[in-house]
Amino acid sequence: MRPLYDRIGIGYAGLRRPDPRIAKAIHDALGSAQSVLNVGAGTGSYEPADRHVTALEPSAEMIRQRPPESAKAHQGIAENLPFADDQFDAVMAVLTVHHWTDLDAGLREMRRVAKDRVVILTFDPASDYFWLADYIPEIITIDQPIMPKISAYEKILGKLAIENILIPCDCTDGFLGAYWRRPSAYLDSAIRSAISTFAKLDNAADGLARLEQDLASGDWDKQYGHLMELETLDIGYRLIVADHLDRE
Repeated sequence: MRPLYDRIGIGYAGLRRPDPRIAKAIHDALGSAQSVLNVGAGTGSYEPADRHVTALEPSAEMIRQRPPESAKAHQGIAENLPFADDQFDAVMAVLTVHHWTDLDAGLREMRRVAKDRVVILTFDPASDYFWLADYIPEIITIDQPIMPKISAYEKILGKLAIENILIPCDCTDGFLGAYWRRPSAYLDSAIRSAISTFAKLDNAADGLARLEQDLASGDWDKQYGHLMELETLDIGYRLIVADHLDRE
């Protein structure tokens, strides 16, 4: 099957720019690791510049958009990493595990090639979805089955440290929840084109039309205007860290 991001990744790099506050959390979680593998690396977002990074990405389109100065990228999948046991001090994966065909296999492979720790940024499906689901409830039915529960990580990786990642109101990375305080952004087809959930929706036109109408009438502000007073919001994004990895 053609990788999803070969189909939706055109122009992705310009719309999915790493947010420096999220980047700091990820880089801090990597600890003292000097060699890092980035699984599902995309265009290179969140790869630390001060360490030796290797990237693995299934989509040729995403690899094509990686900056010339970025880490060497291998085309491949998480479930079958072409690397030796303990080859990297740490292995990271950012907003990618829900695209894998076999989560357990991918996590086992990450653990196999990581000497010290595994760092994963993901979404916890046990969290409450933010207001966009009131307009487009289909995002829940799309994301719930593919977003792994925290227990799924514990089963493979063992004891975890979990950090709630608060999303800033001016987040520069255009993932699904990034525009929680900029509702009109979801009306922009270019912005939606870089969000995988929208690529999987058969038709979001009715919900988007209702959002546009509510923004114009002030109804959105009456219901959700209190969010405009917040600088950050917890909408379910979690940073998972496993270290002192046990071997089977």
